[in-house]
Amino acid sequence: MLHEFIPLFIMMLMATGLALSLLKLHQLFGPHRPNRIKVGVYESGMDPIGTARQRYSVKFYLVAMIFIIFDVEVVFLYPWAVSFQRFLEAGAGLGVLGVVTVFIIILAIGLVYDIKKGGLEFD
Repeated sequence: MLHEFIPLFIMMLMATGLALSLLKLHQLFGPHRPNRIKVGVYESGMDPIGTARQRYSVKFYLVAMIFIIFDVEVVFLYPWAVSFQRFLEAGAGLGVLGVVTVFIIILAIGLVYDIKKGGLEFD
């Protein structure tokens, strides 16, 4: 069974070898003329203000939480909705509906928590 994967392993080994050899060849033969502007930090064309250790606002994480909640919801609910008719025909429709209902309730609790923390209030 392992012999079926030998071509895949050879291809991965060749791809890794090619990538590493091209990177090394660039280091050896490529131009290397650093100056103050090239080695400086680039922040959308502006000089950076403050340190890189600056903390993000909690609002950033709350918006990210909303995105993840709706993203996960769509990723899991769309395939379920497409195949729900087959679940009904197989006799497992109500069990699957119960599991999905619990899933939606858990996501709704996360959304309510985010709303209570002010995740949708933009100043």
